[in-house]
Amino acid sequence: MFGDLMGMMGKLKEARQKAEETKKRLDGVLLQEEGAEGMLKVEVTANREIREIQIDKELLGDKDALEDYLLLTLNRALKKAEEVHNTEMAAVAREGMPNIPGMDQFMK
Repeated sequence: MFGDLMGMMGKLKEARQKAEETKKRLDGVLLQEEGAEGMLKVEVTANREIREIQIDKELLGDKDALEDYLLLTLNRALKKAEEVHNTEMAAVAREGMPNIPGMDQFMK
């Protein structure tokens, strides 16, 4: 019994370590999104951190339009990042889970 418990604890520790490694790796996964017909570009990491914003000079003259484009483009980029992040972290969680009878029904 204790061998199984120790094995499970070891697997959980390993899963936690893999999750941390995955988070670090996702800092290097860059996603780009464009708005305003390419006049606005944003870059975010898969950990949902904004890395870069490029704004064409034409957009600087219309504050309201620029704000709208920024909101839309950033939200699309962050949604992409969220999807990549969640997919990667779910894979790590599934891989690192100890074999507990009945738990497979919750991992679908």
